[in-house]
Amino acid sequence: MLNTYVKNNRKIAISILVSSIFLLLIGQNICVFAQTGKYSELPQVNNTNLHLQVYSHGFKFPTGMSFLGPDDILIIEKNTGKVKEIKNGTVSGTVLDVNVANISERGLLGIAVSDKPKYVFLYYTETEDVDGGKVLGNRLYRYEYDNGKLINPKLLLDLPTIPGPSHNGGVLKIGPDKQSVYLVIGNLNYAQNETFITKTQNKKNGPPPDGRGGVLRITFDGGVVDKKGILGNEDPLNKYYSYGIRNSFGIGFDPLTGNLWDSENGRSTDDEINLVLPGFNSGWREIIGLSNMTPGFNRENLEDFGGKGVYRDPEFVWRDTVAPTSILFFDSDNLGTNYKDTLFVGSVKNGTIFNFELDKTRTHLVLSGPLQDKVAETNNETGGVIFGNNFGVITDLETGPDDNLYVLSNYKHEGTIFKLIPSNKNN
Repeated sequence: MLNTYVKNNRKIAISILVSSIFLLLIGQNICVFAQTGKYSELPQVNNTNLHLQVYSHGFKFPTGMSFLGPDDILIIEKNTGKVKEIKNGTVSGTVLDVNVANISERGLLGIAVSDKPKYVFLYYTETEDVDGGKVLGNRLYRYEYDNGKLINPKLLLDLPTIPGPSHNGGVLKIGPDKQSVYLVIGNLNYAQNETFITKTQNKKNGPPPDGRGGVLRITFDGGVVDKKGILGNEDPLNKYYSYGIRNSFGIGFDPLTGNLWDSENGRSTDDEINLVLPGFNSGWREIIGLSNMTPGFNRENLEDFGGKGVYRDPEFVWRDTVAPTSILFFDSDNLGTNYKDTLFVGSVKNGTIFNFELDKTRTHLVLSGPLQDKVAETNNETGGVIFGNNFGVITDLETGPDDNLYVLSNYKHEGTIFKLIPSNKNN
């Protein structure tokens, strides 16, 4: 049903090709050149008032970064299970090395750092012995940072890994209350096996939720934020903030409203940007993309957990797959007031960074021209919202303590952090 409105086989073929390449990129044999050629061009930013620097490089397929302080960054490597510390642009050492399964989208996938207390949260697909060994679970741990090491691990969540090995999610964010941590996890690639399709994937008569297919939130100690739960008080349903998510590599909070947003990857078309309010149902597996472009879609077929869950259409859709990843609300005017509190979205295809303004209500994107209908029918329509290109495989975007924009990517076979600053401050 989901693909009946795709107009031609060429569009499907291109979308499937991009998705397949993305799997190669994040697997054990990283093939960056297959996706972006031989990088004859350096990253380009569509603003001559901004200057791009290579802040740090030399690590292996990084999937996330978090600042410990000014010029002090922790980055995670997907396939090695290593957490490395970067001080003043130089890798100073490995603060932790964990055993991870690293086939396809498994690995060391998420990191977040809280301020008070200073905790480091890590999400990874854990194994018994060595990297790529027997899978134990998709697990969220809390650590403490002490003199160049991460110590005192505490297991907070133990989530499924089957059927897998894709759609593990992993992006972590500290909540606006500074006392909770949010984790997005996909459907674990159920591959049409009915056994694994739960109520949180909109199978109304399906098995109960098991932690897959949504955004989960917990306290820093692993407890429930609200004992009643947004969708229900049973465990793990009481940990769900939203559900109906197929596959996501990006969540972020709007600093002005505290609202959560996400990016989602479609099956073979229709990548999305969503406003994720409490109880949000993203619609998978009944729908992806806009409801008015999905013949036969019926909201009555969606699981709503007794009226507590609410479906909402995406705020933006790419019909041609771009594989969106990290999203960031840039809480700074250091690059110009026109970027303050706007939404940046990284992607895999062409290493593109998109930039969107929000309307006065902060619940919709400001879209004009061919994008007024919230849909990019082709990538040629997105020129007005492209911030930059050729960044490689973008995996994280962060605002630094210095109020500049940092871009983490796998660029030319090498983990790289780019830093964007005003041109007049380039030394």
